[in-house]
Amino acid sequence: MLANKLETGSGSPGFEENDLLALKILHQDLGRVEAEISKIIVGQKEVVRQLLVALLVKGHCLLMGVPGLAKTLLVRTLAQCLGLSNTRIQFTPDLMPSDITGTELLQEDQTTRQRVFRFMPGPIFSNIVLADEINRTPPKTQSALLEAMQELQVTVAGNCHRLPDPFFVLATQNPIEQEGTYPLPEAQLDRFMFLIHMNYPSSDEELEIITRTTSPLRASIQKILGHEQLAKMQELVSRIPVSGHVVRYAMELVRATRPKTDVELNPCEQVAKYVNWGAGPRAGQALVLAGKAGAALDNRCHVTTQDIRLAAHSVLRHRIVPNYHAEADGVTADDIIDALLESVRVEVTA
Repeated sequence: MLANKLETGSGSPGFEENDLLALKILHQDLGRVEAEISKIIVGQKEVVRQLLVALLVKGHCLLMGVPGLAKTLLVRTLAQCLGLSNTRIQFTPDLMPSDITGTELLQEDQTTRQRVFRFMPGPIFSNIVLADEINRTPPKTQSALLEAMQELQVTVAGNCHRLPDPFFVLATQNPIEQEGTYPLPEAQLDRFMFLIHMNYPSSDEELEIITRTTSPLRASIQKILGHEQLAKMQELVSRIPVSGHVVRYAMELVRATRPKTDVELNPCEQVAKYVNWGAGPRAGQALVLAGKAGAALDNRCHVTTQDIRLAAHSVLRHRIVPNYHAEADGVTADDIIDALLESVRVEVTA
């Protein structure tokens, strides 16, 4: 039995005893969301879980996968289950920033006959925005997302326009077709909480996909949640306590991604050999937040170091910049993270 509050967290106002019921309801409702999505999306359960984790802590995701893996369908289905609006923006070389954010048009007032500028919102004014093949558009247009992702607003002609709440960007990249693309700069990559790899389905899953999609029968999607319920879930997850040693483990894991200096020896030899630049403090924040959301999905009111480890690859793989030695030896960012998880140890102090 709990006391009035759980006080085991670090930097947390405490978890109320009656919040345990709300946490159980969250677990059940998001389980229903996952089940509803599975009516349309075959497999990809880990991808769906990571998207829900990011949504619970208001994070954005970069999805890496070849064409035809139902990325657009997944976003649309997720939005339907959560009762959220969604838009799809196809990023092309000729796309302009105003095509995303919106623009001001000169219109005539029918009553006064005066001409005034009125703002026409762009497709970014949606709860869930799918930025399809984001690396196909030049940096000028890519940067139109930066203010939106960080500040939840866009500025047009000197006027700020707030975006709807919640606001969630899911961007996609094609890993096999890099000709004529503009790689995202590190500053923009860092705005994405997760880089999720979407893999090919198994043979059984692919058979199910072909069977479903070639049949005239189509499953209907039910709305499970709404804006208010999602906002309450996000607030509840933010108050899940985190022990000091878990926060320290997340910090040490992030610091270990940086090449060693004269004053601080890195515990991982592969980092010194294969990494040019490591992750910044935003990665530590993402690890702790992902740990909170992961615990909530498992109906737990505490975060463990295992929650941090489970989120490590998605949080760190796009924040580590391997050098030419890594490319020559065939070492990827995921290989370096595997080595980090083996080498970084944080002791629990009494």
